[in-house]
Amino acid sequence: MFNPKNIFLYSLGLLFVIALIWWNISGPAIDLNTSEPGMDNRRSEAEGLSEVINIGAFFELFSDVDSEMNDVWPRFRGPEFDNIKKSGSGLIEKFNNDPKIQWSVELGEGHAGPSVYKGKVYLLDYDEEIKADMLKCFSLKDGKELWRRWYNVNIKRNHGMSRTIPALTEDYILTIGPRSHVMCLDRETGDLRWGMDIEKLYGTEIPFWYTGQCPLIDDNKAIIATGGKDIMIAVDCSSGEVIWEVPNPGMWKMSHSSILPWVYQGIKMYVYSAVGGVIAIGAEGDLAGKVLWQSDEWSCSVVAPSPVCMPDGKVFLTAGYGAGSMVFQINYANGEFTATKLYDYKPKDGLASEQQTPVYYDGLLYGILPKDAGPMRNQFISVDPQDTRKVVWASGKTHRFGLGPYMIADGKFFILNDEGTLSIVRPDRKSFVLLDQIKVFEGHDAWAPLAIADGYLLLRDANNMYCMDIRKM
Repeated sequence: MFNPKNIFLYSLGLLFVIALIWWNISGPAIDLNTSEPGMDNRRSEAEGLSEVINIGAFFELFSDVDSEMNDVWPRFRGPEFDNIKKSGSGLIEKFNNDPKIQWSVELGEGHAGPSVYKGKVYLLDYDEEIKADMLKCFSLKDGKELWRRWYNVNIKRNHGMSRTIPALTEDYILTIGPRSHVMCLDRETGDLRWGMDIEKLYGTEIPFWYTGQCPLIDDNKAIIATGGKDIMIAVDCSSGEVIWEVPNPGMWKMSHSSILPWVYQGIKMYVYSAVGGVIAIGAEGDLAGKVLWQSDEWSCSVVAPSPVCMPDGKVFLTAGYGAGSMVFQINYANGEFTATKLYDYKPKDGLASEQQTPVYYDGLLYGILPKDAGPMRNQFISVDPQDTRKVVWASGKTHRFGLGPYMIADGKFFILNDEGTLSIVRPDRKSFVLLDQIKVFEGHDAWAPLAIADGYLLLRDANNMYCMDIRKM
């Protein structure tokens, strides 16, 4: 007997089967992407490579001064790449409730630190209003802006924009911007010598939260970790000519870490912690541009601290986001280097760092632990370099420093926490010795490395740079 209800049910079932078959063979109607750290404002590769960037196109001169100052803090981690100010003395041990701020300037949002050369402060900023990477030159004495050179480039805010420190010599200034645009200028005048778009030339994938690598000038060569078709290059600072390129067969990527020179067994090399491994490239003579040693056992997705290379051939590597640390022993025999992993561990089991590079000083290694280091999270600690899992002392739960920077000057640690409190700490071999601390400013994300010259300490938060007079009166 004809039943319209049965016909309806059969038709509905048939439509369901047809829809199910269509769903399985056609794929989703839209593309869905997983959420990755730092990818929220990433530009597409095609968008980045199609944009024309006229590096160093614009210049404005405001003033010029003849400074009587002769001190320098010419690059990331200072004159000898160790974050220690060895020359000069007579710095304060007590603030006496007065931070003695000499001047301050407002900056674009970021974490780029300054460098200093004979009374002039250089900082690579990002101007959101005109969308430009902008190198600014200030007077160290009073903070007056002397000149600026810039170029337009589109950057979207992603936990700040600028992150790198200019490299300085008597003749040159070298910068690298958030999207890896390299600019070389005459240091005194700011005149443009050359520019290089690393992203386009080498197929570089810009790291999470933009480029954090601070450029290096060594023997009048710009040394840059490209992390594309080549892992590292050397460029003549005078002409912009590429001197050597080191192929990158493993396609290791550019990290936030910076290249540091190291002389071991009488041989100079450039050591770099990439995303994919650690590598050392020869710096001089017949070994220039040659791979001396490397290892892919150290492989983290996000790397910010630079390698710490110690006199006995140990290389300490560390990274955040739970990666922890790894220590290699570098040996040299029969004209060849070898890299042997000694041990690795998680952040709660020894010295580790998320952002700042630890300091090796007077036979101990010092650093601030990351937030995932268990009960000692964010404490300042010292460890035995022979076994970085052995903690000599820790600052204690009442003294935590977040991701803040630190350095040694006049035999004392100056440590800035996330929110603008500066501490003076004696690097004692037995215990944490706090000499004094003071609130310098009300700010946040004070992560940029410190700089010091002529007794003036430069520090910043996400939006402002400050200059303190820390000389004894």
